[in-house]
This record gives sequence, structure tokens and C-alpha cells, in this order.
Amino acid sequence: MKACLCTSLDAGSILEIADLPDPVAGPGEVVVNVKACALNFFDTLIIRGRYQYKPELPFSPSAEGAGVVDSVGEGVEGFRPGDRVMAYICWGAAREKIIVPQNLLVPIPDEVPFDVAAGLSVTYGTTLHAFKDRADLKPGETVAVLGASGGVGQAAVEIATIMGADVIACASSQEKLEFARSLGARRTIDYSSQSLKDSLKELTEGKGVDVVYDPVGGDLAEQAIRATAWEGRFLVIGFAAGDIPKIPLNLPLLKGCDIRGVFWGAAVERDPDGHRANMAQLLEWVKDGKLKPHIHATYSMDRISEALEEIAARRVLGKVIVHP
Repeated sequence: MKACLCTSLDAGSILEIADLPDPVAGPGEVVVNVKACALNFFDTLIIRGRYQYKPELPFSPSAEGAGVVDSVGEGVEGFRPGDRVMAYICWGAAREKIIVPQNLLVPIPDEVPFDVAAGLSVTYGTTLHAFKDRADLKPGETVAVLGASGGVGQAAVEIATIMGADVIACASSQEKLEFARSLGARRTIDYSSQSLKDSLKELTEGKGVDVVYDPVGGDLAEQAIRATAWEGRFLVIGFAAGDIPKIPLNLPLLKGCDIRGVFWGAAVERDPDGHRANMAQLLEWVKDGKLKPHIHATYSMDRISEALEEIAARRVLGKVIVHP
């Protein structure tokens, strides 16, 4: 089988396409023929050794994929060859065939295309977990989404809208904000030319926002917390800006607000039943036409380096899909 391999963490390294033996399912495992896998911002970090997970070399990028069950190992129940499935596996999905533990597989309805299912786990899974499990988001609440046109930002605008929230999309250009409006954002802020704190307070008539969804970090985080409402919730999603902010603790004290971490990968491991329930909800929304993930572009496996460069340069609006 063909596989995309990261063989070096050097900044100038190029991912290689290699021939590997077909995998064989062990007890409790399933071999999946990958029809599509997805790339995320953290893939640009993991191939440089700058992510929280540091797999041994060589490894394949891509944490999520969708395809068809090829074979099952001893003791596997509920899946058989030919079944349409999706999975989150931390890394390693950029291959023609992958081994997946049975408990990480989620069935895909026939109505959901592989390209869409492949990109649901990380960004949409993170976001539904953030809003439902961590923020306890209620209909009618105001949500500010930072980095609103990127992978998780897109998901946040869409899911918050589906859940009945009033979404304020925040991004660094009018092009990105126009994209966010097409996803359901009612109001927008260009924080490259506007004060994020002042603009959020102005749009909420001084009240502040109920929930902040922050995958960016850097200087924007403190501004957003200063614009959080009484008993608001600030969701720490990630640090795409590169800098981990240091927040003055008097801010949550004075506002009675919460800073809540969203470590979706750990939540999947600790609560696999909750993860599968969230995935089932996302797939149902897609099937019903409520959720329509935007795919920025699709690439062949030998163009993964090019795709990752696009993500790193912040030129991506939505999901990037690879066809092994």
C-alpha cells in the first residue's frame, strides 16, 4: 500500500510517499480502506515536532479519515467488510489502509459522502464537545468565534448557529468574515483593523459575550476575556497565533467568568461513549442538511506537502481533504 511518511522533523524536510506492507488486523482491530483523510493545522506542527503528541519516526500525518472496512480482527463485533466508517486516530491516516481499534470507529450513513465524514472528527468533534460538554451553550446566548474562517472556526460558527446562538465571527480580513457570514454568523469583527475588546462590547451593548471560542490565543485572548459577560465562559481551544497567553487572574474574578480548557483528544480517550454520541449527532445534522461543511480543496496524497503549506500560510477556508 502507499503511505505518506514523515521521516524527519527538519524544517526543510519533504514528506515522502512510500510502499508499505498491507496492515493485518489484530484482536479488536479493523483494517479500513481509506477513501479520504483530512489535514488540520496541528498537522503542520506535528511534522516539525512542535505538537503535544510526538510520534516516533517515521509516521504518517492526518488524524482523521473515512473509508470502507476491509477486514476485522478476532473479537470485533458490529463491523464487517464493506461497512462505511470514520475514525479519529491521532495521526497516521494518510495511507491507503489503516488499522483502527474497534472502539474508535463510527458508522457513516449512506447519505454522507466520505469527503465530508473524513473532516468531521477533529474540528467539528472538538467544537461540539466545546459547546455542549464544556460551555453548556444555551439557545439565545452570544458566542464570539475567533479565527472564524479556519478549520475549527468554521465549525464553531456552524455548530453555534445550529444550537441557536447569536454568533459574532472574528477574523483578520473581510474575505474571511464574508465566508463566516455565509456559514451563519450574524455579525462580524475584523480584528486586524478594530479593537476586539471594544468591538465585542459595542456589539453586545456593554454586556459582553456569553461564550468566547478561542483557537487563536496570542494577544487576542486577553482582549476577548475583557469583553466576556458576567458568568461567561472562555473556551481555550488552541494557540494558532503561536503564543500562549498569560491571563491576569483578576479578570475571571471580577467578571465571575470561567476559563475552560477544551482538550478534545483526551476527552475522546476518557469518554469514548460521549465521543461516539457527538459524532452521531454531527452525522445526523449532515444527513438532515443542517450542517454543510465547506471543503476548501482536495489533494492527492503526493501533494500533501503543498496542502500543509496552504494551511500554515492561513490561506485555507474550511477543510482540506486528501484522497489516498
